[in-house]
Amino acid sequence: MAKKTFEQSLKQLEQIVSQLETGDLPLEKAIKTFEEGIQLSRQCSEMLDATEKKISILLKDQQGNIQEAPFFENGDVDDEADEPKD
Repeated sequence: MAKKTFEQSLKQLEQIVSQLETGDLPLEKAIKTFEEGIQLSRQCSEMLDATEKKISILLKDQQGNIQEAPFFENGDVDDEADEPKD
């Protein structure tokens, strides 16, 4: 079975939460559904952690320091953030 994307897993997790919130599932089905939701939650968390690590690596400069540029509300990046300050 092919591994699900983050978006697919998150969508399925949202559906599980909706099912559980209705309270209409029999107890045994609710428990199995809850277990599936926990597994999906862990998978999503692991994918986010891996992505965060990858981004940190990509943002490191030659000295190994992470270079971060603040984002503005309109999505622009502050290009002056990477320039040394006097």
